[in-house]
Amino acid sequence: MTQESSTKPSPLYAVIDLGSNSFHMLITRVIANSVQTVDKVKRKVRLAAGLDENNRLNDSAMAKGLECLSFFAERLQDIPPENIRIVATATLRIATNAKVFLTRAEKVLGRKIELLSGEEEAKRIYLGAAHTNCTSDKKLVLDIGGASTEIIVGDGFVSQRVVSLNMGCVTFKNQFFPGGKLSSARFSQAVDAAKQQIKPLTQDYQAYGWHTVLGGSGTMQALAEILSHQKMSVVIDLAFMHKIREQILGFDNIADIDIPGLAQERIPVLASGLAILIALFETLSIKQLELANGALREGILYEMLPNMRQLNIRERTINSLSQRFHIDQYHAARVCNQAENIFNQVANSWHLKKDNAFELLIASCALHEIGLLLEYKHHQQHGAYIIQQADLPGFNAAERNLLAMFILHHKADICSTWAEGQSIIGLNQARYLLAILRIAILLCRRRQDDVLPNYQVQVTDTKIKLSLPASWLSQHPLIEDELRQENLCLQAIDLTLNLYQVD
Repeated sequence: MTQESSTKPSPLYAVIDLGSNSFHMLITRVIANSVQTVDKVKRKVRLAAGLDENNRLNDSAMAKGLECLSFFAERLQDIPPENIRIVATATLRIATNAKVFLTRAEKVLGRKIELLSGEEEAKRIYLGAAHTNCTSDKKLVLDIGGASTEIIVGDGFVSQRVVSLNMGCVTFKNQFFPGGKLSSARFSQAVDAAKQQIKPLTQDYQAYGWHTVLGGSGTMQALAEILSHQKMSVVIDLAFMHKIREQILGFDNIADIDIPGLAQERIPVLASGLAILIALFETLSIKQLELANGALREGILYEMLPNMRQLNIRERTINSLSQRFHIDQYHAARVCNQAENIFNQVANSWHLKKDNAFELLIASCALHEIGLLLEYKHHQQHGAYIIQQADLPGFNAAERNLLAMFILHHKADICSTWAEGQSIIGLNQARYLLAILRIAILLCRRRQDDVLPNYQVQVTDTKIKLSLPASWLSQHPLIEDELRQENLCLQAIDLTLNLYQVD
């Protein structure tokens, strides 16, 4: 490392969110036009629980919050002041003595704290979801906080309807489940109270419409973790929530709740958060919800970062991973081109469309060699692991699983459980796209554009006919042999590859 590189300041950014349930600190840096998370700190302060009947914060809640901020202050010392933003939300909007707390908090942090209005918070939640999820169409974004619930619809990066309601998982817990006592009547009261607040929005929001519903707050995260534990697709619907409701009501007290996959820290506010989410689904006629990769903190962060709307979210992510893992981008582009060429030739016969699955195929072409940085021998396993574990803005959990499956099986043998890790597309579509990826990679074995031949691909349901120039095959005996061996590999997914020589 040169002296210049070792002394160059790191371009760090920090966002602190003084939420009603938790205080969060997010520290990131920009690398290759993408955001890399460097550190995350979260403390369950439960500030909203410190509000009395007159909305006054008690001394105990203040002390707990200030202690947390003293921890955060240590980490802020190394970050340029212009790269730091600190915001406060619902509880400090409500608290009659909020100014007392904020004054003390600013002294602890040595920085100004911005008290967001409900609408400002909602807009930034939407922006965070828009910047980290690949949905360019109309979307509904939900966020259930400790003392407020934000409901936003918009298109692209622009929010069109925003509202922040004074109901949250902490305040509803205190109101409807005092002492942690659970009952069907209490749960129904919580749902009905939430519906009363949501109903006035229904007509306007449904008239605007949406195609995708996203949510990323603690309640949704808890439900997603339960789904993952059950090896189910991480898509939340009303039937699943009612099932969890029944499980919760099987306990007498919140403290006794024990559901496989549910983290201990999420238990105290699951019942109240679930009641609000059920009310949102039933009142707004929501069919299903996917997890958002970002919310308030990410929205504030992207406001600080320049030129982040110029590139597609997935392009940013792929470019960043390509640079960080030293992927041969010229070869990746070559494989992408050949995969698209094969796709175009077989799309009609295999009833394939250039939809999200096609985009994931192209992404897997771009990233199929991501594991080579670690070692060649097990690079497919390394690549799949990286895809599962790395920050991938623009790709949700189900999309990650499909990418990982493609990368794990992009060459060599295909294991009998090849499709178990993904549920986003059907089995037929998955095997067709996997075959396209594998054939494209084999054709590009020379890693040279000028040696690629003109070829034709014809398919039936289970048979692939690949026609290549005889002269080219005679000059590339290794590739010819591997294409013939590929027929044996593809039989594991009930496909056959027949090679034909043409003049």
